[in-house]
Amino acid sequence: MPGRVGATTVGDMTSTPLERLLTASLVVAPTIYLIADLLYATRGWDDPTAGVVHVLGAVGYTLVMFRLVTLGNGGLAAVLLVVGAFGAAGNVAYGFNTIHVSLGDTDLVDATGAAVLIKPLGLCFPLTLLLGAAILRRMAPTWTVALLAASAIAWPVAHIANIGWLAVTVNAALVAVFSAVAVALYRTADPVPGVQMPPAHRQADNNLR
Repeated sequence: MPGRVGATTVGDMTSTPLERLLTASLVVAPTIYLIADLLYATRGWDDPTAGVVHVLGAVGYTLVMFRLVTLGNGGLAAVLLVVGAFGAAGNVAYGFNTIHVSLGDTDLVDATGAAVLIKPLGLCFPLTLLLGAAILRRMAPTWTVALLAASAIAWPVAHIANIGWLAVTVNAALVAVFSAVAVALYRTADPVPGVQMPPAHRQADNNLR
C-alpha cells in the first residue's frame, strides 16, 4: 500500500550475512571479554595473555555497537554510533596498555600529558552500553534492559578499582543480556514494537519486492 510505514521485523534484521555476523557478535564478543576478565581476576591486571584477549574482546564489542545501532533509529542511534566509536578506541587502548605494562613500559593510566586521553575514551565504553540499553528498551524484555543498564554503571567501578569478582560478574551479566537479544533476533519474526524502517531502507525494501 503506497505511503504505508512498514515495521522492521526481526527476520529482516538477520537476513543477510552481514546482519548474521553482527548478531553473532552479540554472543561472541561478551564471551571473549568474560574470559579476559577471568584472566585478569586470577592472574593479575598486568597479565599479557589477559591483555591480548582483552583487545580481541574490545574489537568484538565494536561489532556489538554496530549491531545496536542497526536496531535503533534517529538521534539516539547517531549518538550511540559516535560515542561507541570513541568507546571502542578506549577499550582497545586499555587492552594494549596492559600488554605494554606487562613488558615493563609506562602505564598510561598513571601517566600525564597526552596519555590522559585514554581515560575519557575508556569511559565512553560503559556509556556505549548505557545507550545500548536505551536502544533496546522498546524491543527487549525489561530484565535485559535493566541488567544492561546496571552493568554499564558497574563497569567503571569494577575496572577502575580493579575489583576482579565484580568485573567477572558484570561480564557474565553482559553475556546473558546479549545472548538473550541474539536468540530473540534469530528466532522470532514478529515486528519489533516501536521500530520503523528509515525512509531510505523502506524504499530499498520496496525496490526488492
